[in-house]
Amino acid sequence: MSVPAKYREIGDFHEYYSGTRVAPYITLFVGGNHEASNHLWELYYGGWVAPNIYYLGAANVVNFGSLRVAGLSGIWAGYDYKKAHCERLPYGPNDVKSIYHVRELDTRKLLQIRTQVDVGISHDWPRQIEWQGDFNQLFRFKPHFKTDAQNGRLGSPAAKYVMDRLRPKWWFAAHLHCKYSAIVQFNRDADSTPAANAIGAPYASGDTKNVQNTKEIDLGNDAEQPLDGDASGPPAKIRNNDEIDLDMEDDVPAVSELPRSNHGSTVAQASESSNSVPSDLRDQLPASFARPVPVSVPFVSHPETITNETTHFLALDKCLSGRRFLQILDVDPVSRSPDIRANTQQSLTYDKEWLAITRAFRNINPLTSPVPYDHGESHYRSLIEAEEAWVEENIVQSGRMVIPENFEITAPVYDAE
Repeated sequence: MSVPAKYREIGDFHEYYSGTRVAPYITLFVGGNHEASNHLWELYYGGWVAPNIYYLGAANVVNFGSLRVAGLSGIWAGYDYKKAHCERLPYGPNDVKSIYHVRELDTRKLLQIRTQVDVGISHDWPRQIEWQGDFNQLFRFKPHFKTDAQNGRLGSPAAKYVMDRLRPKWWFAAHLHCKYSAIVQFNRDADSTPAANAIGAPYASGDTKNVQNTKEIDLGNDAEQPLDGDASGPPAKIRNNDEIDLDMEDDVPAVSELPRSNHGSTVAQASESSNSVPSDLRDQLPASFARPVPVSVPFVSHPETITNETTHFLALDKCLSGRRFLQILDVDPVSRSPDIRANTQQSLTYDKEWLAITRAFRNINPLTSPVPYDHGESHYRSLIEAEEAWVEENIVQSGRMVIPENFEITAPVYDAE
């Protein structure tokens, strides 16, 4: 677990793992940067970590009742984005951090979704989402966010790619230790870019409206001062000795470390270092040392079957006394899949399209370097369509879409004595 030694202590999860306590409702979650990553890695494709508590894996789409939910685990670090999942036990000091960095391959799978989802979940905020809400109050509450936001460093480009593609009705996140809401309006005629400036280009104060979310439930005062507090200056910071400091993370990349995306958004790419190997010497090396040749990705317009134009974003604070960590919402589905509509029970089920995508990518080992280039949506579409037919025949028609409640204890249960 990537935390300073003084924070390493046994909490209460072992009680849920052992069955001493049981979550009263089905609970879905994605992985962040302070998890037992070795435990979660055993469930790369998703699975039960305890009765009624389901981990969505590195990336996933599942259905709960009539809601279609997509999830992306991890936080952003540009220098690890294009890498394979190369970490192996026992984890070293670098592995314990890189294991929770989001990877392009997992993002790529979510970007193949061509039908509407209702809810998106990520740990990291989607890049640039701060400009879609009341950012002036956000920067008063968290002054150190402002520079990162203006420099295009706040949040995750990978989460933004997925949000822009899926356009769910709701997107939930955490990570930055404050409650914040925003509304993203998408241009229906645009391809994969929302009605917003490019990554790293902040809005002027008059360029966006602070839209009040009428469904928001106010949970009262925050011990650290709510975002609608006094606008005259930043609130007095009350130091909580039990709080894990965000600044302890040393794996936040500089802008120059961010890779170039194939998914419609431009991110700065590191320029070639002045001390790199000269080209005449590189030409003398064996072919295996040659730089990989980028693949030309054909342009594909945004799917017509993804029709939602407004995404409501909500991030909540940490689960501590006096903090805004809980909100109850009614979520009306906007997805129209007949397979989902037939699931009237409050059960967790597999998603037909996601199963097909997973099968289409089964020959790409997430553990093996180098990760094959993204060949573009048009390349994967025919593979996915063929796999959808297989899923329909072998999974849907045989009535095997309900995710079995097959949690098993696989490690010794914690014993305080």
